[in-house]
Amino acid sequence: MALDTPLAVTDRLFFERADAQLDLAGAQRATAAALARADDGELFLEYVESEQLAMEDGRIRSAGFDTSLGFGLRAVAGEATGYAHAGELSEAALKRAASSVAAVADGHSGTDAGPPQATNARLYTDANPLSGMRFEDRTALLGAIDAYARGRDPLVVQVMASVAGSWQAVQIVRRDGERVADIRPLVRLNVSVVVEKDGRRETGTFGLGGRYGYDRLVGEATWKAAVDEALRQALINLDAQPAPAGEMEVVLGAGWPGILLHEAIGHGLEGDFNRKKTSAFAGLLGQRIAAPGVTVVDDGTIADRRGSLTVDDEGTPTNRTVLIEDGILTGYLQDRLNARLMGMRPTGNGRRQSYAHAPMPRMTNTVMLSGSSSPDEMIGSVKRGLYAVNFGGGQVDITSGKFVFSASEAYLIEDGRIGAPVKGATLIGNGPDSLTKVSMVGNDMALDPGIGTCGKNGQGVPVGVGQPTLKMTGLTVGGTVGG
Repeated sequence: MALDTPLAVTDRLFFERADAQLDLAGAQRATAAALARADDGELFLEYVESEQLAMEDGRIRSAGFDTSLGFGLRAVAGEATGYAHAGELSEAALKRAASSVAAVADGHSGTDAGPPQATNARLYTDANPLSGMRFEDRTALLGAIDAYARGRDPLVVQVMASVAGSWQAVQIVRRDGERVADIRPLVRLNVSVVVEKDGRRETGTFGLGGRYGYDRLVGEATWKAAVDEALRQALINLDAQPAPAGEMEVVLGAGWPGILLHEAIGHGLEGDFNRKKTSAFAGLLGQRIAAPGVTVVDDGTIADRRGSLTVDDEGTPTNRTVLIEDGILTGYLQDRLNARLMGMRPTGNGRRQSYAHAPMPRMTNTVMLSGSSSPDEMIGSVKRGLYAVNFGGGQVDITSGKFVFSASEAYLIEDGRIGAPVKGATLIGNGPDSLTKVSMVGNDMALDPGIGTCGKNGQGVPVGVGQPTLKMTGLTVGGTVGG
């Protein structure tokens, strides 16, 4: 029996339903007419089922389920883009959109940029996580988390837990009628634990997820480990003292601290910022921008990862793109538009939040590769500094590269030993400068647990980060105690 391919599944969703108001031939005709004089563009069809369920202190706080269906039609002429979208999938709506976006190419004699190279790679299951587990079982899972957390320590005064899942089906139609489809599951589990001692309250949080079903989250060992980690962080924060301030050596933990790399450096390597020369890295290809030993890749091809995609939202297969190799800038992250205007190849990084948004260059899973140093060597080499294990929020200016990040779990390092936990530590610097301050790269590269969402120009997309333990010299630490 033939496999049920993503193309067949999406054909049924968009063109073959009993109430369908658009057929494939009509979609192809309208797309061809809209893009007749354009350089590039596509029809992006999307169907999404999503849900979220949250429990607080043993009671369901919120529950929601949503479905959306719609299209986005884009025509690109030179640097100009015409974009129209609708939450109605009908031939009439598509013809109106085609008439609108075609105007961007008036007087333009475009040359078709051609379709992306096809691939048969499949990086995750097609199964819908929302139908793979009963609602009452998800509720029972959250209840078990609450009970387990309270039983772990008498200091626990509040427990919050949530699960979220989605199933996204997309089909991309090009001017020549070529089509590509992808089906994308996504799930996430979050646990927050509040502890109280002597009138002081602190919180610990842990989450995990990826492009798979709920079955990967409901194993007892998995969710208990999530609770244990959230509780560990909360109890450590109870004992934390005010963080020091001043310039010092900083050791960054492996895994999720790669969010600093993502924000402070990754955005600056996206093609649009470099084409417009608003990035601190613009014009530096082939030049040293980081210390020797620093190699950074953006890899959208890691199976089951939150930031991975079989194809991006323009239909280009994702890649393992080397951005920095041994300290030398070797590449940018490209969608089709910016790659064409810069004379480069698309890297499979054209992403959009939904059918209502035009694609742009975005990261997938951005990772610094391992080096040769052990974490113990790095800690042991620091006379006085900070060991930042986990990060909370942060801000970055793409043009200057300046960043401010808050550490949610950090410790003093004194005479080569990890000391007391500290609270309120922030790391202050700029991306290009910080890359040159990496003095040791660990041999313990780890990916984050699957919790990242990246914002850019009002669009949010799921992403991944990763790095080994890193030692950086001369970073500015903002705290509450003078250094």
